[in-house]
Amino acid sequence: MEQRLSSRVRAIAPSATMSVDAKTKALIREGRPVVNMSVGEPDFDTPVPAAFAGIRAITNGNTRYTPSAGTLDLRRAIAAKLMEENGLHYQPDQIVVSNGAKHSLFNVFLTLCDPGDEVILPAPYWVSYPEQIRLSGATPVIVSCDESTGFKITPEQLERAITPRTRAFLLNSPSNPTGAVYSEEELRALGEVLRRHDIYVVADEIYERLVYGVKHVSIAAVVPDLMPRTIVVNGFSKAFAMTGWRLGYIAAPTDIAKAVDSLQSHSTGSPSTISQAAGVVALRSFDPGMVSEFERRRNRLVEGLRELPGVECLLPDGAFYVFPNVGRLLSAQWNGQTIGTTTRLCELLLEEELVATVPGEAFGAPNNIRLSYATAYENIETAIERMRRFVQRLQ
Repeated sequence: MEQRLSSRVRAIAPSATMSVDAKTKALIREGRPVVNMSVGEPDFDTPVPAAFAGIRAITNGNTRYTPSAGTLDLRRAIAAKLMEENGLHYQPDQIVVSNGAKHSLFNVFLTLCDPGDEVILPAPYWVSYPEQIRLSGATPVIVSCDESTGFKITPEQLERAITPRTRAFLLNSPSNPTGAVYSEEELRALGEVLRRHDIYVVADEIYERLVYGVKHVSIAAVVPDLMPRTIVVNGFSKAFAMTGWRLGYIAAPTDIAKAVDSLQSHSTGSPSTISQAAGVVALRSFDPGMVSEFERRRNRLVEGLRELPGVECLLPDGAFYVFPNVGRLLSAQWNGQTIGTTTRLCELLLEEELVATVPGEAFGAPNNIRLSYATAYENIETAIERMRRFVQRLQ
């Protein structure tokens, strides 16, 4: 029988972040002293109380299926968190827990979108957004944002992007890859546009606790009349350093939550009981020291990047990434050939100086690269010195 993959799978673009990570790990296995600035994973441990809650779940035999939407204990804890921290009122039956926020997002797009629909996606964007939208049958409508607006979509851009086929608008704040955080005033201005159009808002708030000198606010709290068509997406990977536990969730209008629950019941079913038990405790175990340390690293990395000729870098307000503009370096020569793209630039940085970064093409921003400061402070110092040496070698 002839082997043939489905058209939807053949159309998927490989994840640039995963590709860079694979090459980086291969070099590390060879014993090379790579400084990995590509990974979107905190270098902290899961909070001890949450870890022990997971252990207790195992030793107490709490290892069976739960309801597909998650345990009532965890959904109640999430609902309480959303009320206390975000000013959003949800009942437990409006919350669906999944195997990571990435899974939650995939469920949302499959639930909301049909072929021919459009989803407005500001760029720079996280690499999986456009692929998930396409897998749902919809079309991502890319709206390019740059340093002039702090990498944030403006109300005018949003208005122009809306068509009769628009199904949803994706809002990621704090942002991966830019670290941009929308202010209350900016969200209110976007809300003025959105309330004139019958479209959903998918609010990815996975980095909400990792902000520096600013406040994260949820768009549905700022513009309450949008709440009946807002889906909040969040999880435990970033703020609680629980990437491997695979635990995320949505909070949504009741009909959307029920539909997502039904979809999930026929795909993965319930998330891990062990992870869910840990999640209940994690919500009470956030370490603000993580934010202080990330801020210290951010400041040093931005300072170092701004010292490099041909590099410009905004100071991000959230997440744990910087997104410098390296467009002026792309016209430089390396061994007689023009570098040309950030993909080639990142390849050279890894091959020549053993610094792993992610090219901006993956995020819809061909003049920028992403560096993560979810790594030790001394690694940041080493990366700055190696990048300085690399830039000095360019012709």
